[in-house]
Amino acid sequence: QVKLVESGGGSAQAGGSLTLECAASGYTPVKPCMGWFRQVSGNQREGVALIDGAGYHSIADSVRGRFTIARDNAKNTLYLHMVGLKPEDTAMYYCAAEEALPICILGGLTATDFRFWGQGALVTVSS
Repeated sequence: QVKLVESGGGSAQAGGSLTLECAASGYTPVKPCMGWFRQVSGNQREGVALIDGAGYHSIADSVRGRFTIARDNAKNTLYLHMVGLKPEDTAMYYCAAEEALPICILGGLTATDFRFWGQGALVTVSS
């Protein structure tokens, strides 16, 4: 059973930066597709960034150039580095993982394709 634990959420001013971390455990030696989704109350979870076991990643257009996804397979940790934050980035951010996906690319997957989720980390950006 894959377990994901997030940390690093918080508040920032517009233009500021935050880094989210997701510590993973319990998955097989095959490194899973992992990523970040975000959700505003009442809306569906939207994909922010995905990364496969080899480091190939995809980023949503809304955050490209401002957010960076990275993973450290030795530490089993996923990161989301966020700079240039905007008030519209305010959301609950969730770490996700799935072990048996044929692809790991935003646009090809939705939140329903992922079985394993973290508890969520709230990011609040004020103007």
